[in-house]
Amino acid sequence: MTTDDEDLWIRNYHPAAPGSPRLVCLPHAGGSASFYFPVSRALAPDVEVLAIQYPGRQDRRTEPSETDLHELARRIFGVLRGRADQPLALFGHSMGASLAFEVARLLEHEEGVVPLWLFASGRRAPSRVRDERVHQEDDDGLIRELRRLSGTNGDLLGDEEVLRMILPAIRADYTAAETYRCRPGPPLSCPVTVFVGDADPKVTLDEARSWREHTTGAFDFHTYAGGHFYLTGHQAAVLRVMAAQLGTHRARPVAV
Repeated sequence: MTTDDEDLWIRNYHPAAPGSPRLVCLPHAGGSASFYFPVSRALAPDVEVLAIQYPGRQDRRTEPSETDLHELARRIFGVLRGRADQPLALFGHSMGASLAFEVARLLEHEEGVVPLWLFASGRRAPSRVRDERVHQEDDDGLIRELRRLSGTNGDLLGDEEVLRMILPAIRADYTAAETYRCRPGPPLSCPVTVFVGDADPKVTLDEARSWREHTTGAFDFHTYAGGHFYLTGHQAAVLRVMAAQLGTHRARPVAV
């Protein structure tokens, strides 16, 4: 059985203090690890941010993209198993939130490692299903969806050469996100914090609150003005919440 090279998957942009908690950040559909560079910069050195780079984009653009979210979660889990020696939290936005949930499940139920925290942003609870078929649209339809959500720079979308490079990965991500169905299993036991924009067309407040059903641990819920990428205008507020919650569980140095 082959093992994924963690250097392909993990981007660690800023050094952290010894014993700091680790925050694994999972991008949205079409996103890349670099989306979390500002998060890493803001939280360092108190939190070690590990941004995940999916196959099929940027420096991994020659690799085939995953279209099955469960398989993608299992591959990420395989990489993170060796990083679970310190308290480990997960943050995911949109598709990344579903991935973070599935990785947390694998860590807890297969590795016996209860995540420090799960932060889910801009995504309905795993138990809530919508009939979404953007991944079946032609390229023009996919681009219209990206512009509607304002998740990709308009100048980038107007560059045909760049579009030819990024659309296959975006379509694969949409396939993974839209065909994802939560499989039966016990809830998590880690605390869950949910962030959502109050005008997000991809998730209602009720769908977001349903994350409460997926943990026996503490549950926290925050809404912000904005749509699917409310994060753009509220990054500082979201990071304050996360830093405070992670700070209450700061890892102590291990005695040698």
